[in-house]
Amino acid sequence: MLIMLLVVAGCANEEKVFKEEVVEEKIIVGENTEYELNGTLTLPKDNQEALPAVVLIHGSGPSDQDETAFAYKPFRDIAWGLAQQGIAVIRYDKRTYAHGNKMAQQISEITVYEETVEDAIRAAQLLKKDNRIDENKVFVVGHSLGGMLAPRIDMQGGNFAGIIMLGSSPRPLWEIAYDQNIAALKKQEMRESSRKQQDRLIEIELEKALLLQEMTDSEANRTTVFGIGGYYLKEMEQFSAKSIILQAEKPILIMQGEDDFQVYYEKDFKLWQELLEEHKNVTLVSYPKLNHFFVQYEGQEKGTIDEYMVPGNVDLNVIKDIGDWILKQK
Repeated sequence: MLIMLLVVAGCANEEKVFKEEVVEEKIIVGENTEYELNGTLTLPKDNQEALPAVVLIHGSGPSDQDETAFAYKPFRDIAWGLAQQGIAVIRYDKRTYAHGNKMAQQISEITVYEETVEDAIRAAQLLKKDNRIDENKVFVVGHSLGGMLAPRIDMQGGNFAGIIMLGSSPRPLWEIAYDQNIAALKKQEMRESSRKQQDRLIEIELEKALLLQEMTDSEANRTTVFGIGGYYLKEMEQFSAKSIILQAEKPILIMQGEDDFQVYYEKDFKLWQELLEEHKNVTLVSYPKLNHFFVQYEGQEKGTIDEYMVPGNVDLNVIKDIGDWILKQK
């Protein structure tokens, strides 16, 4: 599955500087519902006017509000960086993180709507009710799987002023998982007989994926593809980012690290360029030497998951570009 991360690492002095420039308030997304989620609203200090704002959307798997993973705390980084530019940011624990045991009991019925979409809509509504926020300037920022879901979140009730997608893809999630499995297999050292066996197992998963849309919901419920529920994948593909964006008229920003080895610059970003060539409302930007987390890394772990174990920071130009784009929207 995709890993949805961005990076914040840094020393205590850096934390102190950020804390002096922003204000953070504890909030609850989905208050008085079955799935209350702890979150944080980050605001620029001493602001006197209605602010533009952002909802941050998690990627795959359970994640806390900072999207803590490996050496990183990505959403905190983005929140602090955008607040310094005069933009409010809301981040919150993902439902599968905060209510994992309860959701596990309903695993065969869960789709990305229950996992992500519904809570993102609630977060947007929470922002729009805050009189410190300009309700006409609330944007969504999603990364990886979160980016792929951002257009659907907007369409199903988020009603954002614009959509920002970081390290996302117009392809189905299972197709990206297939590529990731093939790439991982190539990097492993093993006997040729074992390699052929593993390769065949991957192809079996691909064969199941290609049949998903022909399955009944009941059949999909009994199927897994690359460890992901078949119904989850089938339902998600019916609201693909590609199909929604091709019909969208609001401003969209798509960003990609060119050294990303999970969502591919040469395949995914180039496909976005081809699909959206005639769309004047779409801005596409790529960043040389930045990985899936928009971090520059050079070392012996480059191109592997171990790369993410080394503390790093989201490139400041990326955060500035997001802020500049938001502030330019009318």
